[in-house]
Amino acid sequence: MSAVSTWILVGIVVVFIALVLFIIAKQYRKVGPNEVLIIAGGRKRTVAGPDGTKVKVGYRYRLGGGTFVMPFIESVYRLPMDVITLNIKTPEVLTNNGVPIMAEATAQVKVDSSDSAIRLAAEQFLGAGKDGIRDVALNVLEGHMREVMSTMTVEQIYRGRQEFSARVAEAVKPDLTKMGLVMLSYSLRDISDAQGFLDSLSKPRIAAAKRDASIAEAETEKESIIKSSQARKEGEVARLAAEALIAKAQWDNEAKKAESQVMVNKSKAQADFSYELERYRLSQQIKKEEATMKAIEKAEAIKIEELEIARREKELEATVIKPADARKYQIKAEAEAEEYRIQAEAKGKAEAVRVEGEAEAELMKKKGLAEAEAMTKKAEAWEKYNQAAVLEMYLKTLPDLAKAISEPLSKVDKIVIIGGGDKSLGTSKITGQVAEVLAQMPDVVESLTGVDLRKYLQKKFSPEEKKEK
Repeated sequence: MSAVSTWILVGIVVVFIALVLFIIAKQYRKVGPNEVLIIAGGRKRTVAGPDGTKVKVGYRYRLGGGTFVMPFIESVYRLPMDVITLNIKTPEVLTNNGVPIMAEATAQVKVDSSDSAIRLAAEQFLGAGKDGIRDVALNVLEGHMREVMSTMTVEQIYRGRQEFSARVAEAVKPDLTKMGLVMLSYSLRDISDAQGFLDSLSKPRIAAAKRDASIAEAETEKESIIKSSQARKEGEVARLAAEALIAKAQWDNEAKKAESQVMVNKSKAQADFSYELERYRLSQQIKKEEATMKAIEKAEAIKIEELEIARREKELEATVIKPADARKYQIKAEAEAEEYRIQAEAKGKAEAVRVEGEAEAELMKKKGLAEAEAMTKKAEAWEKYNQAAVLEMYLKTLPDLAKAISEPLSKVDKIVIIGGGDKSLGTSKITGQVAEVLAQMPDVVESLTGVDLRKYLQKKFSPEEKKEK
């Protein structure tokens, strides 16, 4: 067998053992002391019943501790062993003397820890939990309370609560035992009635108690008055005697106080004089010490001030004088460099201005010659214009002029026209005003240029010029 096969076999064995241990650990169930573990399934067991008979059951139980549960065979259930508190309140119940009363009580029950009780509780309450046990026990206790209340009078219940509680416990014990339960305690908290019977029972006793209390109070007050009068008399006598003794003691005390006051004043005067002398001596010594300390402080302050002056001088030399010298040389070098730069730029700009001026003069000269030549040719061409050319040029200019004149009207948002006395429309006046402006164009040209456009056009369009042409 190879080493690999051996390791695989060992791994399988280890996994199997771990799986078995896990199942065993998982199937080991623990239970606390306040509950019972019921394990159902497996083989049947013979147990003794409450009456001693032998019966076979298919379950076992564990009270506290732990046990192993067979997997796939046994099932586990838990039965609570906690103490369950019951608050019982009965409706109105007729007592033996026919008076309806209500009762309130408190009881504590639990599953009994005996073998037969656990088996009975498991058969009846397994799966019901504490609430199921509480409901059943509450109904049983309430029924037996009502049963015992019907056999006793109100006075017996009211005065004998312990007897009532004992009867209820005795009556309920057989029923609880059959269910595997035990009642740990029972107490009657209160009884009441809606008819006022209990109040009526207490009224005679209350009246008698009040009467006895009043009599006892009067007797006590009488004795108190007698004793207080006697005590006041004895107290007054004792007070007067005490006041006499106090007056004598005060007289003796005042005399002794006067004598002691003389001695005290004498001692006080000596002490005050000694105190003043000592205080003056100490104050002189303190002033002397203060003057010495001030002199020392001044000397130390002068030394510190001298050191501070030396430090400031060095600091001034390091932070102001040396940087100022360095800055002075830097400014001087920068000024010389700036002067050289300005001179160079001035020479360059002067040369550039001279060249630019010569170029502009030459350009203006050539431009003037060109404009003069153009104007000459334009004048010659204008002289050669015939009637049709002049009319065409004039007509081409009119639309642009009309557009320029009417352009401000296009920027008006709204025009309100109010008709006059004549029958003409207001819109025709607007167009008429534009025509009037156009008709004034020859006058405007004449005022600006001195050329009479009307005469020029009349001359161009006169019959003599047509004949010459």
